[in-house]
Amino acid sequence: MAEITWKRRSPEGETVQVKARHFAGQWTFVVRGARYDQWQPLEQPPLEDWLTLLDGVRRRLGRGFLRREELSKLESTIRERFPDAEL
Repeated sequence: MAEITWKRRSPEGETVQVKARHFAGQWTFVVRGARYDQWQPLEQPPLEDWLTLLDGVRRRLGRGFLRREELSKLESTIRERFPDAEL
């Protein structure tokens, strides 16, 4: 299982933590507001989260944490969800 975590601003302007987990060929996203809040599933991650995940996957490829096939699968997923996105 691979995990990538980052912080971003919510639509309300609050800082939130986002975590993407790769397990069994699927990426799932969870989000929480503060350090001790419970992680909540993020059913429809915005494009911003997908692009941040893509950047994290690209950086981890060179260090051997993920396989190159995962990068192409992730790019395909993003293109399906956001056809106009620049990758």
